Amino acid sequence: MTDYADLTKFIAERIVSNPSAVTVDSRPRGRSTIVTLHVAEEDMGKLIGKTGRNIEAVRAVVRAAGLRHHQRVQVELKDLR
Repeated sequence: MTDYADLTKFIAERIVSNPSAVTVDSRPRGRSTIVTLHVAEEDMGKLIGKTGRNIEAVRAVVRAAGLRHHQRVQVELKDLR
C-alpha cells in the first residue's frame, strides 16, 4: 500500500463509526495514483458529510500530499451497493 492509501485510510478511520470496515485500494499509473476508498454502508453519509464537505476535505489533503512528491492523486469513493 502506498503512503497515499495509508493517509486516506488514517483520515477515513477517524471519521466513520466502524473503522474496521474501511479498506483502501491504490492503483499507480505513471505520475498519477487512483486511491479507492471503501466504507460500511451506514458510514457513507458521515464520510461524505453535509454537501460533500468531508470527502472533499479528504481529497484535498491527499491531493496536497501528492503534490509534494509531484504526483497527481485522485480519491474515489466506492459505493458498496
